[in-house]
Amino acid sequence: MSDIAVRVDGLSKRYRLGARQKGHGTLRDHLMSGLKSLLNRNDLGGKSAGCGESSESLRDADFFWALQNVSFEVRRGEAVGIIGRNGAGKSTLLKLLSRITEPTDGRIELDSRVSALLEVGTGFHSELTGRENIYLNGTILGMKRAEISRKFDEIVAFAEIEQFIDTPVKRYSSGMAMRLGFAVAAHLESEILIVDEVLAVGDAAFQKKCLGKMEGVAKEGRTIFFVSHNMPAVTRLCERGILLEEGKLCRDGSSHEVVNAYLHSELGTMSSREWLDPLKAPKGEVAMLRAVRVRTKDGHSAEKFDIRKPVGLEMEYDVLKPGYKLMPSIMLWNEEGVCLLDTPETDPAWRGRVRPPGRYRSTAWIPGNFLTEGTMFLSVALETLDPLVMQFYERQVVAFSVVDTCEGDSARGDFAGKLRGVVRPLLEWSTLVGSESIQSNLLSVDTHQRF
Repeated sequence: MSDIAVRVDGLSKRYRLGARQKGHGTLRDHLMSGLKSLLNRNDLGGKSAGCGESSESLRDADFFWALQNVSFEVRRGEAVGIIGRNGAGKSTLLKLLSRITEPTDGRIELDSRVSALLEVGTGFHSELTGRENIYLNGTILGMKRAEISRKFDEIVAFAEIEQFIDTPVKRYSSGMAMRLGFAVAAHLESEILIVDEVLAVGDAAFQKKCLGKMEGVAKEGRTIFFVSHNMPAVTRLCERGILLEEGKLCRDGSSHEVVNAYLHSELGTMSSREWLDPLKAPKGEVAMLRAVRVRTKDGHSAEKFDIRKPVGLEMEYDVLKPGYKLMPSIMLWNEEGVCLLDTPETDPAWRGRVRPPGRYRSTAWIPGNFLTEGTMFLSVALETLDPLVMQFYERQVVAFSVVDTCEGDSARGDFAGKLRGVVRPLLEWSTLVGSESIQSNLLSVDTHQRF
């Protein structure tokens, strides 16, 4: 049996834009159509404008290529993250893989059953209950009723909708529908799981549960296609990444490499982002975000830091209205979606004080020998105090990497292997030799504590 689960060769998808759909028009529509046809024939000496199409329909028949000549292979058990900006072709690719729509050109070879969660409600019949939809989806996948029944309780418990399982799906909230949709897709017996933006709906606890389930699915040897704008989730779940840009495959490699390439193309540089146009800047009534940067001690933006060097996390913002106390804050996440720190501003110069209108720059410094190696993602927020109102919250707006050169005085010491942990602070160690030295030290500590 081949090790290839999915083979995509020269895949393209073209949509026709602006073409009028034929149907039952009004009397006025038919009269106007006949008049235009007559005028066209007169203008062209009695000849029609093309093969049965009016000049207007030819003008309207514009085409948009959502995908162009995309080719790749995916092995069994491989988890692949599909990333790219909105409109890059990610969802189109997944719909083609799911056989929801047909390609214009190229071919797809799938050797297994496919289970897909593409958007809220996809694959559900709104008039049927949650219970009925579970059995319907399983039947579509080719499963027998007994097979579905064995999975039923697990699906319902995972979706957390026990008391609503016999309610029509049309009465579900978007979050309930997404939970059930994910539970069905992840638990039914398909060898290929396709998931599009499942983390966009639901609370943080359910998102974490989804990631955990997908990790379990991957360990079972099933193939996963995962689309998300959550870059830490992509690097945590997927070893491989595919970057789409304007319908074309522009990068295929390790998820870390592809995520970094995406951040470069999306943000200009990974480590800085500016909003020069106030109309596009994140803002509230009181404050507006203007820039986020990661910088060195000498003030330069940097994308890569030696593990021993300090890192400056900087946000620049405008205060638009007087009379408000403000709380800027910075959050740092690692590749696995773990929040390493959430730090509000503690500058004593502004504690309890209102900030007059103007431009401000707040910087938090992370000392050297604190972070571990890897890619870090920076989120920033600002809220007013009294009343407590969020002015802006930008998630994963810039990123930077921390590298360990295994040189010098770092927390690694003489150890050359891989160190675990989400941070790596340089701690103060002391080691004593001989029982007399240890006993003397203990007596010294005991005497100090008494006095």
